[in-house]
Amino acid sequence: MEYAIAVIDIGMTNKKAAVYDAELRQIEAQYRNFPPKIVEHPGGAGLETHDLESMEHWFIEALTDFGKKYPIKAIGVTTHGATFVCVGDDGKPVLPCVYYTHEPGEAFHSRFYARFGSPESLQAQTGTPNLKGLINPGKGIFFAQEQFPEPFRQTRHILLYPQYWGFRFTGKIGAEGTYMGCHGYLWDQVENRLSSVAEALGIAPLLAPVLADSWDTLGTITPAFARQTGLSPKTLVTMGIHDSNASLLPHFAKKGETGFTLNSTGTWCVSMNPVKNYGFEPEELGKAVFFNISAFRKPVKTAIFLGGQEFEIWSKTLRDLHKREDLPPYNPAIFSSIFHDRKIFLLPELTPGSGQFPKSSARIVENQRVYSFESIRSGDARPECFKNYEQSFALLRLSIVLQSLTSFERIGCAPGAEIFTEGGFRKDPAYNALLAGALPANRLFLTDIAEATALGAAMTAKMALTGMKLGDLSKDFDIDYREVEKPAFPELVLYRNKWLNLAETGSF
Repeated sequence: MEYAIAVIDIGMTNKKAAVYDAELRQIEAQYRNFPPKIVEHPGGAGLETHDLESMEHWFIEALTDFGKKYPIKAIGVTTHGATFVCVGDDGKPVLPCVYYTHEPGEAFHSRFYARFGSPESLQAQTGTPNLKGLINPGKGIFFAQEQFPEPFRQTRHILLYPQYWGFRFTGKIGAEGTYMGCHGYLWDQVENRLSSVAEALGIAPLLAPVLADSWDTLGTITPAFARQTGLSPKTLVTMGIHDSNASLLPHFAKKGETGFTLNSTGTWCVSMNPVKNYGFEPEELGKAVFFNISAFRKPVKTAIFLGGQEFEIWSKTLRDLHKREDLPPYNPAIFSSIFHDRKIFLLPELTPGSGQFPKSSARIVENQRVYSFESIRSGDARPECFKNYEQSFALLRLSIVLQSLTSFERIGCAPGAEIFTEGGFRKDPAYNALLAGALPANRLFLTDIAEATALGAAMTAKMALTGMKLGDLSKDFDIDYREVEKPAFPELVLYRNKWLNLAETGSF
């Protein structure tokens, strides 16, 4: 083996360490989950925080194991979004790394926008929507300043999450575009510089002064890290990359930089459309529509909703009601009946403000009667449509499909553009058939990339190691783009119009 590449892939739930060979084939992987560390703070309840120390110990163990078996010459790093670490003069965190899911309350959000600007103006300028919790790092830093003022004053560097891990491996400070530009309020996408929020927070001196590319080399591993892992001191570490942007790289290599939409499905359903120009339509402001910055520093219009989470929570409710565990198979006749009658609807959102319908609450509407999700889950109410297990799952799948369609529209998925579905819903024949049938002007494909994020990170490491361009890597791997047949559901459009009225206005 000429050389091998190690990948550190940090998801919100699953952490992964993997090895790829020179032809970008994954040859080994290890996985681990880390429960949150609970930290008390002046605001009251305990905070869920990332156990950075335990994670680092495990990464060292995994890399030590890999280094005994493979000639590792480079390490690629990719992480989930919305996370940063404040480090002091000794290179260690000075305050807890808080989960972005923490909800600090409406008073906090009001203080943030009163100080830094309205949600709409900030969204237009930074590409960042008003999301709940601390999923905007600008809010996370503001929270740290309020809740941990003394430790924050000891901060020497604010490191975005991929670069924190690169710093632990190399001792070098860096930043790159995909993470700086992902729903953080920190980057002005109109002026292409640090935002007014970053300036008003007073953090510009704490951030790396130059944005590098994701495939640039941050540095080689420190002598101490080399001793801990047994890896060569010449082992390169990349700048790191935001996970959603990493998953785009295999398609960029195969298809080019535009002309497709990536439909990444999981807990979060993330629709990404690489576009030529930045900008929002007026009706998109206030929605969970935003712009990432691709590894090529180009805008990626993005829309999100908690599709996987909604599916799991509703599914558990349905299984509990029926005392069953199976997932009903795809039955086109049931969907045709629902579309024809247009009397029963399952509406989002279980987590208010998390997706494309911020004014909608999770509920069933049946013959113009409304049943809240909570009343159904508690057993206080049970709509007639939920007495049929197969029909109730059809409504749930349909709701996820209709949310996906709205996401595609809001990111400007044009007629003729190809759509690639990855992740959990790729395995659901009903979701894929309905989505394909609802998109007569687009071709929908299922891809066979099991772990696109890790592959993307490995690609950046190979580029750093060899000096190759992204397009040069396309010959190293194959992607099976399997097209989904389009069933005929002529009344789906009429059903969707009524569903949209309910989701957007609550009216019949």
